[in-house]
Amino acid sequence: MSATRASKLPGAVREEYPFASHTFDLPNGATMHFLDEGTGPVVLMLHGNPTWSFYYRNLVRHLSERGFRCIVPDHIGCGLSNKPKSYTYTLRQRIDDVGALIDHLGIGHFSLVVHDWGGAIGCGLAGQRPDALQKLVLLNTGAFVSKRIPLRIAAVKIPLIGECIIRGLNGFAGPAATMAVKVPMKPAVKQGFLWPYRSWSDRIAVWNFVRDIPLHAGHPSYSTLQGVEAGLAALADKPVYRIWGAKDFCFTLHFHDRFKSYFPDALSTVYAACGHYILEDNKVAVCEDICRFLEGSRFENRP
Repeated sequence: MSATRASKLPGAVREEYPFASHTFDLPNGATMHFLDEGTGPVVLMLHGNPTWSFYYRNLVRHLSERGFRCIVPDHIGCGLSNKPKSYTYTLRQRIDDVGALIDHLGIGHFSLVVHDWGGAIGCGLAGQRPDALQKLVLLNTGAFVSKRIPLRIAAVKIPLIGECIIRGLNGFAGPAATMAVKVPMKPAVKQGFLWPYRSWSDRIAVWNFVRDIPLHAGHPSYSTLQGVEAGLAALADKPVYRIWGAKDFCFTLHFHDRFKSYFPDALSTVYAACGHYILEDNKVAVCEDICRFLEGSRFENRP
């Protein structure tokens, strides 16, 4: 199914995203789409909401040309993965899904690049397998309990109303294509971000990611996120690089600074003019930063 969906991508989107499609049937019955490009040390890239593997397309090109193997899944309900009604759309399930994929591929060691929800998912996975993690790149993300949430996102967490806005009116993925960047996307790129989320049924994961934000102890994913946060201690000796867009309205510099307490020796680069989709606002420089870090090049912090 996913290969068929990929073949139906608009031509201009395929030019931006020219990769071969791969699929994996998870133990829970859902089918995950993923990219597997290049050869060499594995870099696992995890997207957030409301993006998909398309977000990492430029980084995949850079790294695969420089001797890395890029594994980039679409979380279930996102991108070219299938969008089941009965799937358990929770943080715990997301972590398990990615773990099942890397086990299926026989990957024993990997570096991580994570963005948005990918931070909690990826750090949750790495906290369970600290010996498997080699390096960690954090892009405008979080992996700890926090009550900070933009009003515009809190407003669409309201049951029924929020679902109607997000799934019926495309009131999350649609605005994000403008609000998450400071440099306007060209039409083909904007189309690529939005193509998988064109209908009510297509936007099931977009809504469930918002619904799964755990702001209080009674939330079903709160204890999972606490576990992710506790697991960061096992990663404290890993090479970590924080790359941040300072104009992000969601994962603000507050989140960047909180990571200092978990990874005090981490490298840091803050791009003052970039927003949440930092890989779109300054794709060339940020991709080069990540490549050099993963290659082991020495360079100074640029806070």
